Amino acid sequence: MGTRILSVDDSTTIRRIVGRVAATLGMEMDEAANGIEALAVLEKKGSEIALVVLDVNMPEMDGAETLAAMKKDPRFQSIPVMMLTTESERSRILDFIHAGAANYLVKPFTPDDLSAKIAACLGDFF
Repeated sequence: MGTRILSVDDSTTIRRIVGRVAATLGMEMDEAANGIEALAVLEKKGSEIALVVLDVNMPEMDGAETLAAMKKDPRFQSIPVMMLTTESERSRILDFIHAGAANYLVKPFTPDDLSAKIAACLGDFF
C-alpha cells in the first residue's frame, strides 16, 4: 500500500485542509483539481497512493465519473476512495458506496472528522 493521499477537489481550500490533515497523519499528499488531473496523477504515482479523497461536484470530470474510471482500471480499483460531498441525501451516498467508494464525508467538515474518516478508510495502515 502507498503512503500518499490524493486530494481531488476543485477548491484549493479543501485541498489545503486535506494536505494539513495528511501531514498530521504522517502522510504526503498529491492533488488534482478534477478527475482528469486525478487520473493523470494515478498514472504516474498509483502505486504510492494509499487513499483518494474525491470531491463529487467538479468541472470537466466529476467525482462519480472519476470513481467509475478508477474501479474499471485494475491498477487503481484496490485504492480506497473517500467521497467528499455537499450532498447528504442517503440515496446519493449509497450510490457512491455501491459504486465502490470506501467512505464519504459531508461538507462542511472539521479536520478531526476528516482525520477519523481517513483512519477508517486506511484501517491497518495506522
